[in-house]
Amino acid sequence: MPTKKLRSNDLRKIGYPEGRVIGLALDALADKQLKTLDKGSVLALLQQIKADPYAFLRDPLWREVAQELVPQPSREVGLNPDIKDYRRYGEQFIEDGARRQMDTAMQLPVTIDGALMPDAHQGYGLPIGGVLAVNNAVIPYGVGMDIGCRMALSVFELPASYLNKHSQELRKLLLEHTKFGNKEVFKKPYTDDPIFERPEFREIGVVRHKRDSALAQIGSSGSGNHFVEFGLVDITDPNNELGVPVGQYVGLLSHSGSRGLGAAVAQHFTKVAMEKCPLPPQARHLAWLSLDSQEGQEYWRAMNLAGDYASACHHDIHRRLSKALGNAALAQVENHHNFAWKETLPDGREAIVHRKGATPAGKGVLGVIPGSMTAPGFIVRGRGERDSLQSAAHGAGRRLSRTQAKAQIAEGDMRRQLRDHGVELIGGGLDEAPAAYKDIHQVMAHQRDLVDVLGTFTPKVVRMDAGGSRGKGRGE
Repeated sequence: MPTKKLRSNDLRKIGYPEGRVIGLALDALADKQLKTLDKGSVLALLQQIKADPYAFLRDPLWREVAQELVPQPSREVGLNPDIKDYRRYGEQFIEDGARRQMDTAMQLPVTIDGALMPDAHQGYGLPIGGVLAVNNAVIPYGVGMDIGCRMALSVFELPASYLNKHSQELRKLLLEHTKFGNKEVFKKPYTDDPIFERPEFREIGVVRHKRDSALAQIGSSGSGNHFVEFGLVDITDPNNELGVPVGQYVGLLSHSGSRGLGAAVAQHFTKVAMEKCPLPPQARHLAWLSLDSQEGQEYWRAMNLAGDYASACHHDIHRRLSKALGNAALAQVENHHNFAWKETLPDGREAIVHRKGATPAGKGVLGVIPGSMTAPGFIVRGRGERDSLQSAAHGAGRRLSRTQAKAQIAEGDMRRQLRDHGVELIGGGLDEAPAAYKDIHQVMAHQRDLVDVLGTFTPKVVRMDAGGSRGKGRGE
């Protein structure tokens, strides 16, 4: 049938707006009445409908398309005049830009509650380190571009001395068994993961078109601050849930997200949300989708798929390196951020809680909060603190922006600092230099009420993208 040749891009080229109307038009084109029309005639008809949608409002085939194309009166969603109160941890160390972004988020009509973590800094939409609970809606940019970005730690029954004795061997393992950036992929990716059988890959357009790249990128890490590193695990709490005795061990820590799949989901549904929910300029990236809408449900399913895909990537990384190391992990810890969860708030209300660069810290929930390349990360147990919406920092947080770091930090100074701390770096850039980050000990001091520390992880052999850092801050 000639009309089958038409795709979403064909409609965009003739001016059809992003969103539901394109899907409705493509559905209508499947009608048997149009079988005899060639592509040019169909495009001419679609242009006619767009030019005068009122003329098609009573046409049973084109009614829904026309209703979407009828010009709407100004429908900008206003913000509440008052800023809802929210808890700020380590406020004196949080930049004004992040505070202003959080203030704006607390004016949204759907906002219920919020909190700002001590590693917070300015981002897009919700600040990095922002936690926002809203009513029956999801904010694509409140989740972020790298959906389900996470930390994963494996603890091996190898002594601390192994790191020094075998550092070059560990370096070789990272070079052979990890891939970074947009160009590096494994020649034989692990395509048997059940994630690829999920129905979302068939039922959601933007996801369906990314399945092939998701297959190719499985087990790889992004650019920017994403890393895979061997280091020293120091377990300090004898009552830890890991079942690992107090002592020092070799550990493997990875940080990455949902790769091109998550980015495509974020970009597509952010555009849809901004069209459906136009907000004032300062809040435009906080546009939301109602969970009662088709678009909201599609985003929710796609977000969860992207988060599970990110987890699958980490499992592949740790499986490959554990096998190459010839050592099974004693214990593993995994947690994610850049996500939205359905949760019950302390007052009993159901809410969608967005954690943009914030670690889930419900009572008894385990996680890893990284520092910098020359500062330890912390293995933590959440305390379920109500004021923080059961959240904690997700890293040290940036002290310098990427541009500032490149301008103010000398390559030689960074290399000397790494050498002084016994850290070998493969790849990376000045914008990931330790001096670009806040003091992780200071961050942890401001969240003593939020988490208990079970141990630490100190990086020793680190691999990052060799093409330079283009992502967010370490731990985002």
